[in-house]
Amino acid sequence: MPFQGIFFLLLLVLAIIGIVAVARSIFHSSARRTGERQGSSSLEILEQRYAKGELDREDYLQKKSDLGG
Repeated sequence: MPFQGIFFLLLLVLAIIGIVAVARSIFHSSARRTGERQGSSSLEILEQRYAKGELDREDYLQKKSDLGG
């Protein structure tokens, strides 16, 4: 009889730990995706555009100075 109570509590604790782990995983992964979208600074975007050839040197330097970089 006493083992049933201990077993039930152990099962309950494991279930709670599992739910918390799944919830943290979901929220962590969505925060990571949000951070990736917002993580690019304007200077990084400008450098990427320059590297792709979308901007010439003069435009790049002008926009970089406008951004304070």
